[in-house]
Amino acid sequence: MNGRRLLLVEDEAGLVLTLTHRLKREGYTVEHAGDGPTGLRRALAEPFDLVLLDVMLPGLDGFEVCRELRQRGAEVPVIMLTARGHVADRVSGLKLGADDYLTKPFEMVELLARIEARLRRAPAAGGVSCRFGEVEVDFRRAEVTREGRPVELSAREFQLLQYLVEHRGATVSREELLKKVWGYDATPLTRTVDVHVAWLRQKLEPNPKRPKFILTVHGLGYKFSA
Repeated sequence: MNGRRLLLVEDEAGLVLTLTHRLKREGYTVEHAGDGPTGLRRALAEPFDLVLLDVMLPGLDGFEVCRELRQRGAEVPVIMLTARGHVADRVSGLKLGADDYLTKPFEMVELLARIEARLRRAPAAGGVSCRFGEVEVDFRRAEVTREGRPVELSAREFQLLQYLVEHRGATVSREELLKKVWGYDATPLTRTVDVHVAWLRQKLEPNPKRPKFILTVHGLGYKFSA
């Protein structure tokens, strides 16, 4: 699994089924929105690594969705999908802030290649900043504030927080955290992850004994929820 989270904004049921099946086989997590307003809301509110955006959508078309995303500061990569093949349409999409443009019908291997190319150049999921409760995290500057005041995190605490935020909503095992954040394989008796999670809760949670954001999933690991 590559862990990357994609939002597919498309109203053609057959294409949704085909793309979702293939993308999941490639290891992506795929979420779906069937109209423009829903796609815009989810792309602004949730951490996605990339948006696949159809042009012809109910409610708001893809051009309007892309324009709103960029005007509101969303930096998530956008690949537009459309049956329109005119040069003017492609130029319009790119001028509005789309990162790439693919005309239907397209070969799946080409779509996968373009997704991979965009993700190689993209920031981590969730963009460059994240806010939960009274906490704000700037990933680019590696800065954390709580109620407007700086919070001092060690490098490892920050890396742990970033990994949990990037995988928000997913249960992440201690073994995965040790491998991805610390860079070594787990040993059965290690308490390293638990200790660092406790430190993060002390610094970021309103009530560390009853956490709201960094949750324990008993017998499995931890989950970030905001």
